[in-house]
Order: sequence, then C-alpha cells, then structure tokens
Amino acid sequence: MPKLSLGARLFISHLLVMMVGLGSFVIIAKVSSPRMFVLRLEQLEKRGIFTVRSARTYLVEGFQNAWNRSAILSIAVGATAAGGVSYLSSKRITQPVKQMKQITQKFAAGDLAERVPESDIPELNQLSVSFNSMASSIDDVEQRRRELISDLTHELRTPLTVMRGYLEELAEGRIEGTPELYLRLIRETRRLERLIHDLQELSRAEAGYLSINSQSINLYPLLASLVERFADQLLEEGPELELKCPQDIPTVLADRDRTEQILVNLLGNAIRYTETGLITVEATKVNRLVWISVIDTGVGIAESDLPFVFERFWRADPSRASHSGGTGIGLAIARRLVELQGGKIEASSKLGEGSTFRFCLPVA
Repeated sequence: MPKLSLGARLFISHLLVMMVGLGSFVIIAKVSSPRMFVLRLEQLEKRGIFTVRSARTYLVEGFQNAWNRSAILSIAVGATAAGGVSYLSSKRITQPVKQMKQITQKFAAGDLAERVPESDIPELNQLSVSFNSMASSIDDVEQRRRELISDLTHELRTPLTVMRGYLEELAEGRIEGTPELYLRLIRETRRLERLIHDLQELSRAEAGYLSINSQSINLYPLLASLVERFADQLLEEGPELELKCPQDIPTVLADRDRTEQILVNLLGNAIRYTETGLITVEATKVNRLVWISVIDTGVGIAESDLPFVFERFWRADPSRASHSGGTGIGLAIARRLVELQGGKIEASSKLGEGSTFRFCLPVA
C-alpha cells in the first residue's frame, strides 16, 4: 500500500473532521427535530390557538421532507466549501516542506547556495531557520575543506619538488652526493613531518578529539622554565628574553601540557621573527582571568592582516615561508587549544615595531 504524502494526510484529516461534524449534526437533527416539532404542535394545541390533530401526520412528513432536502443541500455546499478550504490550507502548509525537499536534493547534487524562504507559520518558520543554519554550516565546512585541500597541496608541493629535483639529479649523475646536500634533504623531510604532525593536531583539535585535563596549575614555574629553555637557544646577537610575572600569580584552571604547547608555539614565532630587541613573557590577573602575553619587537604584522593570523596556513609574508621553518598551522592550533580550555586568544601588532599575542585562562 503506497504511503500518503503530508498534503494528502492533511487534506483527508480535514475532510474527516468535516464529515464527523456534519454526520453528528445530521444524526442528532434527524432524531430530535421531528420530536421537537410534534412537541411544539402539542403545546400550541393546549393553548387553544388551533387544532391540528387530524393534520399532524401530514405536517410531520412535510417537515421531514423539507428538512431532508435542506440537509442534503447544506451537506453538499458545506462539503464543497470545506474541501476547497482544506485543499488550499494543506497546500499552503506543505509548500515549505516541498521547498526543503527540493533544496536538499540540490544539496545532494553539490549546490549549497539555496536557502528556504521564511514562512508565515511559526513552527515551519523555525524549521526553515534551523534548516538554513544547517545549510550555512555545511557550506562553511565545504568551503573550509576546499581551502584546506588547496592550502595543503600548496604546502606539500614545495618540499616535494625540492626533494624530487635533488633526487633526479643524483640519479642522473648531474650532481654528486655531499653531506650538505643530504642535510638539505633531511631538512625538507623534517619539514614534511612537522606539517603532517601539525595537521593531525589541528584535525583533532577542530573535531574536539583532543583530551583536555583541566586542573589547578601554578603558572610561574611553567613560565619560568619555558623562558629559561628558550633563552638557552638564543644566539648572543639575537633578541633578549625576559619574564614579567609575579610569583604569587593566581593558579588557573587549565591543562598544563596544552598550555605549554600554546606558549611554545607563541615563543617560537616570536623568536623566529625577532632578529634583535626584546621578547617579553608577561602574566597579569584581570578580574577572574589570567592573561598571558608574548610581546616581541620583531617585524610585526600589517593591520589589514591581523584578522587572519589565526587562520591555518596563513602567513603575512609568503616569501619567508621557505626559510622560517613554520607550517602556518601553529596559531590555528593554539587558538583551538585556548578555546577548549575556556579562554580566548588575541593579537595586536604594528608593522616594523613588533607584535603581542595574548590569551586568557580562568582563575581556579
């Protein structure tokens, strides 16, 4: 047995309601009307207004015939009117549902631009809003997927091209293998390894699969150890690294390993793009939050580029990617890790003067 559509179900339900109403009216009227008519005649006779005893049967039959004709006419007109109204109302109700069906079919075909128009019916309008919100999310995910594939292809092409070029020349005997050449190939291989590792981290972070073990941690020992570790790696002619953090800074509710990962990323970027000057790690308490800042005096970022610094594969100067060693994913990972711990991350900068990256964590 074929299943009925929503429009057919609504139409039939309206007709059933109409039939039940009219049927009840006809049955009750059919049973009670003659009795009430006879009772009315008897009341008139008792009052002495006139005597219709001999014509009572004729009058009752005439009343029944007149009533039957009028009832049939009423049913016909009522059924036609009710059927027309039921059809129009069911069609109006099912129209948005049919539009959603057509749009989902377009979605399945790859067209994600269509949206469901607003409806006068509140429940269907809420469904339309939810549907459009879902469509926008799907469109955004699809756009990000395309961008990720495009960016990933671009990032992989450079080291693979370099490695293939050297290997082809070695195989054809046009160049000889030297320790310097092999070290260059190793650097390109490590760059690919870092890229793959960062992509895995970013994928897990955006999917919410990274485990966050939030607990009360003391920031001062963590910041002091990181500053000491990075200070040992700086060259004499490089920037200075200092810590500005009171030892009694309040404890925060965070994951120690993830917080260290964020700071390592921010400090690594600051050192990478600060040839001389000063890099400061600062921690301050503001209300129920502790803000941790990494401030450098490096090359800085143009104001027009600031909104994009936390996007994956973004670089203010693509030309420096070849020697910076970065993958362009670190800040995107840092942002997600901060958000997973209930905080937020910000960036400010002036071109040629330096940059400040800071994030907050809740006080324990």
